[in-house]
Amino acid sequence: MSEFANVLRSWRDRVRPEEVGLPAGAGRRTPGLRREELAALAGVSVDYVVRLEQGRSVNPSPQLLGALATALRLTTEERDHLFRVADAAPPSQNVVPRHVTPGVQRIVDRLGDVPLAVFTATHDILLWNDLWAAMTGDPERLVGLERNLVWRHFMVGQHGVEYDAEHAEEFSSDLVADLRTAVGRYPGDRALADLVARLRAESPEFARRWDTARVAEHRASRKTVHTAVGPIEVDCDVMTVPGGDLRIVVYTVVPGSEAASTLDLLRVTGLQDLAPR
Repeated sequence: MSEFANVLRSWRDRVRPEEVGLPAGAGRRTPGLRREELAALAGVSVDYVVRLEQGRSVNPSPQLLGALATALRLTTEERDHLFRVADAAPPSQNVVPRHVTPGVQRIVDRLGDVPLAVFTATHDILLWNDLWAAMTGDPERLVGLERNLVWRHFMVGQHGVEYDAEHAEEFSSDLVADLRTAVGRYPGDRALADLVARLRAESPEFARRWDTARVAEHRASRKTVHTAVGPIEVDCDVMTVPGGDLRIVVYTVVPGSEAASTLDLLRVTGLQDLAPR
């Protein structure tokens, strides 16, 4: 059996169902994930997972390898090994990192009492908790460029989100400056170059801000989010994951405030409207 098949099976066996939000159940023949569970998490067929583990399928795509690495909660080193034994080049340091490490995944799993999401350095949303979806709308319904915060902000608008004049200007300026920082950090990322080119061509506001050549990273803002249970004023803080350059975005409210009471209500009622992912 190939090294690829060996590590895929070994890493599947070590992931406990409860780690990925699945019931452990009784009478399981394996302590880890079933093949059908891994297939569902990675977005492939069960038959394809079987063929991979039996060495009957070769040259899986980089997209599939990335999905498997995330589903199996691999470290960056393990992900790179998975790519190499599949005869694929590991993700280049010149492109925007998208791999969610086990530590970041655990942060999202454990911090369910605050709205929280994980973005790439170019503001593509990768992961979120249920409270984030209840507050902002379920990102699962977004496709393509709609999953990029910068694109939505300048091309679609963030419906249901309000800023005061100071923070509105600051937020728009920071997003553009943040994207320029990413361009300098990841010069080989074709998708990033295409995103910037389209925004400059289709959004005069983005183009005007881009031409100022400001370089910065967005760190914090204040906004009011209109939810199903009422408006909630939140502080938005952005933390960068060392090594992976992912952004963990957290919404918090002032304790004892009206916003805190409304967020408590959203925790109870807002999640009921979410379809299971």
